[in-house]
Amino acid sequence: MNGVTGRMGYRQHLLRSILAIREDGGVVLPDGSRLQVEPVLVGRNADKLAELAKQHDIAEWTVDVDEALADDSAPIYFDALVTSERKKSLLKAIAAGKAIYTEKPIAQTVSEGVEIARAADAAGTLNGVVHDKLYLPGLLKLRRLVDAGYFGRILSVRGEFGYWVFEGDLIPAQRPSWNYRAADGGGMVLDMYCHWNYVLENILGKVETVTTKAVTHIPQRWDEKGEPYEATADDAAYGIFELEGGIVAQINSSWAVRVNRDELVEFQVDGTDGSAVAGLFGCKVQSRVRTPKPVWNPDLPTDQVFRDQWSEVPDNQEFANGFRAQWEEFLRDWHAGRPHRHDLWSGVRGLQLVEAALDSSAQGRTVAIEEIA
Repeated sequence: MNGVTGRMGYRQHLLRSILAIREDGGVVLPDGSRLQVEPVLVGRNADKLAELAKQHDIAEWTVDVDEALADDSAPIYFDALVTSERKKSLLKAIAAGKAIYTEKPIAQTVSEGVEIARAADAAGTLNGVVHDKLYLPGLLKLRRLVDAGYFGRILSVRGEFGYWVFEGDLIPAQRPSWNYRAADGGGMVLDMYCHWNYVLENILGKVETVTTKAVTHIPQRWDEKGEPYEATADDAAYGIFELEGGIVAQINSSWAVRVNRDELVEFQVDGTDGSAVAGLFGCKVQSRVRTPKPVWNPDLPTDQVFRDQWSEVPDNQEFANGFRAQWEEFLRDWHAGRPHRHDLWSGVRGLQLVEAALDSSAQGRTVAIEEIA
């Protein structure tokens, strides 16, 4: 596990996924047996690795990636490094014969992503890319509604994501400074459009065109040492996506917005027979027969409380941590020797959307997503 000293790598992948699986005795396999896991920590900071290993009773850690890749007892390589370092590490792991499970973006460009995916295919390497949001309760409920035909003909999607990331002068920023430097792989489009691609593709339909305006609203920020720096990466993106089947999606993504919604990300799907608003955990619906009939009257305040006119979709099942749920699926696929459904080519398609969106923003036009030969 390379890069798990970072916030997301530690909290979600190590602590709440792999260590939680280990604590529970391993992943339950179809025959009732269990596949146990044991992490080997890899990173650049020996002190942090030693402290994590001691805190969580982890036997092995190293600052030498080559040493870890030469260890035949660890057949899977997981990558949670900064984006700019990922291509080099993934190619080394593929060459070493490891199965690959990686955070996204899988690279900084489409050409780099294709190189990695083709290397994995040539080596016959099992591979997977983290698609965590698909495993969260709100989007699982939304997918259930789509599969049940609840919406009738789906017309449109509206997504809102983001929150205020403090600049770092008066209050320390809650995201690392590299996120706002383009040279280090930062940027809202590169970070979040990979997510939006797999969410749209797996729940509603493949993205066919994109129109995006990417901007840097906050041009100066302060880093972890309190030093000012120029923010060279986009911190907001406003996109329109045309999906197969004629569905139009609009998604606003911003680290310079104050939240006035129930969750940090929400998607509203409207169809001829009903609508839904899904976050990461909750999902509310309003059917055709329960749709109210507002009348526009600018002379009188409305007497309707619109939020109260929606019904919550019940859980009806237990939902595991989304990161852990996908880890378990990947580990079962590895044990069975079968492909993982969210593979490196899925990561490439995310990068295609990123590049098309950045081209759209730079050129002020709609860009089509081309099939990769």
